[in-house]
Formats: sequence, structure tokens, C-alpha cells
Amino acid sequence: MKTKALLRGLRVVAIVVGCSSLTFEILAFSAHAVAAQQKGVGSGKIQHVLLLSIDGMHAVDFYNCANGVAGVNGGAPYCPNLASLSATAINYVNAESSKPSDSFPGMAALASGGTPKSTGLYYDVAYDRLLDPPTIKTGSGLAGGSCTPYGTPSGTTTDNDQGIDLNDNKLNGGAPGASLTDGGIASIDPKRLERDPATGCEPVYPWNFIRINTAFGVIHAAGGYTAWIDKHPSYSFVGGPGGNGLDDYYSPEVSSTVVPLPGVNTVQGVPCDPIRDQTQLSGWNSSFANIQCYDAIKVYGLINEINGETHLGAPAQVPAVFGMNFQSVYVGESVNETGVASGGYQNAAAVPSPELLNEIEYVDTAIGIIVNALKGASIYNNTLLIITAKHGDSPIDPTRYVADGTDTPATLLGNLIPYSESPLNTHGIGATEDDVSVLWLKKGVNVETAATILENDATEIGLGEIFYGPALALNYNVGGWAAGEDSRTPDIIVAPNVGVTYSSSTAMIGDHGGFAHDDTNVIMLVAYPSFTAQTVSTKTTTTQIAPTMVQALGLNPNLLQAVQMEGTPVLPEVFAQLK
Repeated sequence: MKTKALLRGLRVVAIVVGCSSLTFEILAFSAHAVAAQQKGVGSGKIQHVLLLSIDGMHAVDFYNCANGVAGVNGGAPYCPNLASLSATAINYVNAESSKPSDSFPGMAALASGGTPKSTGLYYDVAYDRLLDPPTIKTGSGLAGGSCTPYGTPSGTTTDNDQGIDLNDNKLNGGAPGASLTDGGIASIDPKRLERDPATGCEPVYPWNFIRINTAFGVIHAAGGYTAWIDKHPSYSFVGGPGGNGLDDYYSPEVSSTVVPLPGVNTVQGVPCDPIRDQTQLSGWNSSFANIQCYDAIKVYGLINEINGETHLGAPAQVPAVFGMNFQSVYVGESVNETGVASGGYQNAAAVPSPELLNEIEYVDTAIGIIVNALKGASIYNNTLLIITAKHGDSPIDPTRYVADGTDTPATLLGNLIPYSESPLNTHGIGATEDDVSVLWLKKGVNVETAATILENDATEIGLGEIFYGPALALNYNVGGWAAGEDSRTPDIIVAPNVGVTYSSSTAMIGDHGGFAHDDTNVIMLVAYPSFTAQTVSTKTTTTQIAPTMVQALGLNPNLLQAVQMEGTPVLPEVFAQLK
């Protein structure tokens, strides 16, 4: 069976050889398949770094799928391609993602090497005391407002989700003249961006919202060609401040209305025209079947880049650093699809449900295609492959899940938090709450008073831990409205008991954003053909990936501002094996 991507340049053909092994051979390689030496970039052995984020995938998910687990697939392993990679890889089993474990700070950790302390990214929907609202209402519900050039800022919720798209109902984000899937930064509506009074009320684009540089920006500045593929145009911040750190950026809108994809098959050969799941059309990430079509178009864009083309197939270079994120596993973990099935796990040992099993197998198949593409393009032997996740998903134990959108910290505090963040604003974007509550208080509100209110209702809100004052200052900048205080640091973070999610949604059975082990313990596999298999059990963090990418390409990791500010180290085991 064959898979073809025919959407304006997505020219990939995959053939399955053998029904059981799902071994893929990539055909139709372009004339640009052989990598050109990147001027100033490349350490000799390593000329390319490919970063893959399997959003939601835990370290235990990889352990189970690589070794097999009773009750699934007859007890046999079910991720053969990942397992094969581990034979020449370093497996970091105690890797920890960002805290909060939202996708936005999670991706910032991977790209920059920084925590929210240096990146300023706490959540895709967060708050900044020194910015003003957008000109018009965002697609997510953040109201527009006023901004006085060089005046006193009022503070505003910051929307860096799909809400900044020109039209987040469209897969191309509403970008004028764009093809069906291709919007990228052209789909960002500047009128929906928060504004900075200090710059005359100029809109703050995602790449300037992050406060520090990134590995992609550093490598680009050294002459390396760079590319990234993600789920929203807002993730273009990966290039870093200035907006020129990415040569190629692709971001089909994952929250858009599901549409047929003519000529596109999943990586397992299933047509995406007609729509696979007609019952869930409000977003690609609401369906186990439709998300596979969404991830497929990104895989095909990545294959084009491996072949020395842009994601759409125009002549380019093989990137020095590039990659993409997968959404399928996260959907398999967290979605309860009415009338279809429920995803997630069978028990606390992370035995996957049939739906999650299918998504893990799907992503594993995609990784097999990607690896074969690297080999076919003759760059596998000089590419460092890093497989990790922006975040995990909680809870793994299905008996622990509690969805409570009524008794939440933001609801209890009500008028003590800014109106743009408050649940009292029934037409707004909502509070920054998932399986965590990130809280900013109105100017003049006493933090201890607000914390006491929450602690007095600890049972109602499922309070696990509460962080404020010195407990926050240990890991984040001191936040507040006064001069010298960080305008983005929250006043309070509530980490609820494991499984408690501040939502009334019946369409979800898990979430992320919190500090729990299930939220943060993610897969981290660093593979290279000459590596000896190694397991590292000491604590590592996903922030260590960015300086590792920079050094692997022969550059000084101290070029990263996060390394200077936070002392983020490289992954030493990688360079011990590269000697």
C-alpha cells in the first residue's frame, strides 16, 4: 500500500514492505537530498541535529513499548523503530520537562535551554503586568482594549495559543493566498497580539515574546540553515528574538476545523479524504483518527526538509537543526471521544488503552519513515537524533482523574485576580488552569491574603502544594507590579493533588501543565549510529537539549543566554561518546 502527500509540494511516497514489520522505504528523493556543508556549523561528526517532540510521551511509555507489557500486543514490544534506535542511543529515564509543563514553556525549554525564569514563558495563555491588550478580541476570547503609547500599562492576559491566527478555524490559519495547510507566520493577525506601551504600542510577536535567544537562532546566526514544524503559528518563537532565526517554519493549525486532505494518506496508508472521523470536526486534536492525518502532513513536510527542500518542496538546504512535534500520542492519552472510545491508560503501570496503543504505534511508524529518509538522503551517519517531549500527561492512573471546573483557585479568588484572567468574565479567555493553577493578582492585592483563602478551602480545590513568596523565588524571578520586579512571574502557583484537573470537560481524561511526575517525566532518547546503548538514571532536564544541540554542531553553548543566566549544562554523556 502507498501513502502520497500531494498538497503543493509535499512529495513523499511510502511503501510498506511486509504486513507485520511495517518497514518503510522512502522514494521520490529530490536532487537536493545530499546535505551541503553548513558554513560555520558542524563539528565534523555531527552536521545535523534532528529534534522530535512526541508531546505527552512519558519515559515509562517508551519503557513499556520497547520491552513489551502483559495484556498488550501479546506481551511483545510495540514500538520497533524506537526500540531499534535505542540500540545506539543514550536513554535518559529520569528526564524532566519544564514547570509549568505547558507546551509553550515546554517548547521554550527545548529550544532555548531556559526555564520560565529566563524565557518569560509560563503558559501559552498567561499574564504580563507591563503589556496592554490586543487591538481586537482574539479567537480564544481575550478581549481587545486600549493602549497609550509610552503610557502606563494596564497589564493583560497574553494569548499565544491559536487565538492570534487570522482565522483559527482554517488549517492554514487564514493566511492570505496560502495553500490548504500552509499558513505559518503569515497567519498571525497583529491586531490580536498584546501590545507594548514602551515601544509605542507595537504588537508583540511570538519571537519577541520570548526574552532570550534560542539554539535555532544561535545556529542560524553562525550560518546554519534552520527549520521547525509545530502546531500553531505562535510557536514561531522557536527562532528567538528578531524573527529571523528560522529559515523554514511550518505550522498547520491543530485547533482548526477538520477538512478532507486530498491525496494525503496517514503514514500507515489510510486515506485522509474523505475525513476519517466525521463525528469530531471542531479540531484535529479531538479525534484519534483525524489527528493521525494532521501529524502525517507534518511528517511529509519534514521529509521534504531532509531531502534538502522547504517543507513544501522548493529547493533549499538540509537544515543544520530542525524537527517537529507529534500530537497523536497526547491525543491518545487524554481524549474521551464520545461514541468512539476513551484513550489513556488501563492502570498506574502505564499499560496503554487500545486507542493509546494505536497512537504510539502510529508515531513509531512515522519515526521509522523519518529514519529511513535520513538514510536515503545519506545524512543518517552525521545526524544527531533527539527524541523527547515538551510535556507528559497526568494522571497515568485512570482512577485518579477528577475534573472539577467549579471549585478552582481562580474561581475562589474571583475579584482578586485581573478581569481578563477571572472566571467571573464569562466571555473571556479564562483562567490559566489545567492540572495546575497559575495565578496573577490585581495590583495592590496582598499575596498572603489570597494564599490563605486558597489554603482555607484546600479540600474543595484538591490542593496538593501551593507556591508563593520565597517558594516561588527559589526557581523564578520575584514577580510583581513594582519597578525591578518581573512583570510575568505569577504571584501564586497551585499544584493540585495528582489527577485533579480544573476543568468540567467530559471530552478529556487527562491534561498537562502541572508539576506532577506524570506531567514532567518524559522520554529523552539521544541517538547516533556510533553510540553504545546507555541508560542514565540521574536527573536531567529538557533544558539541557538546547546547549547540547549547539555544542554538537561545533558551537559554544555559552552563546545561549540561558546557559549564561541559569548555568544550563549540556548532556555530558553525549560528548563522552562523541569523543
